[in-house]
Amino acid sequence: MNLERERQLIGRMGQRLPEARDLRDFYAHGEVVSRLAVLVAQELGMSEEFCREIEIAGMLHDIGKLELSDVIYGNSRDILAVERSKYVRMHPALGIDVLRKEGVYSEEVISFIANHHENFDGTGYPYHLEGEDIPYGARILRVCDVFAALVSNRRYRAAFSVDTAIEMMIDDVREYDMKVFLAFLKVVYSEEFGEVRKLIERALQQDAEDAAKETAK
Repeated sequence: MNLERERQLIGRMGQRLPEARDLRDFYAHGEVVSRLAVLVAQELGMSEEFCREIEIAGMLHDIGKLELSDVIYGNSRDILAVERSKYVRMHPALGIDVLRKEGVYSEEVISFIANHHENFDGTGYPYHLEGEDIPYGARILRVCDVFAALVSNRRYRAAFSVDTAIEMMIDDVREYDMKVFLAFLKVVYSEEFGEVRKLIERALQQDAEDAAKETAK
């Protein structure tokens, strides 16, 4: 499937990011979420059209963060952690605005992105939706987004292994639609997961190469 239009949108908006690495990481995270979400949707027996929508939504689910680049990706020391968190929580709503201005994305894609931080038990944001009130695509993205974040490096911690990430997610399983979560587990332990694993490993390898270059300076 072709996500060139989505890559171009990210590229345009990502020009404001302070470091090239930030844009690369943004792409990498979107690719993992997108591909994994499609596999989970297929495991759940969803239609080809739905899978295409979830693929697009997976790639663009964090697009609103690029509107907050100075706060999220900058190094502003005068922004407290609680303030940064408040701004980060705005990114689903900002994502809606971005995609509607583009004028080419369906309301289904937009609804998936708008609600991808909602939790099945009602503890998510921004609307505190619960259970089946959360769009099905958003429930899929939620699981895939958490996993993708756990298995990638962050400035404040190293990536967790796939097995450790799953154990951590099981501890918080109340936050996920169980049907979606079980489909996700089937995918992770399937042969098809190999392509997602390659994306994860490629991103970690690039991080290692960056760290080696920094050490060599």
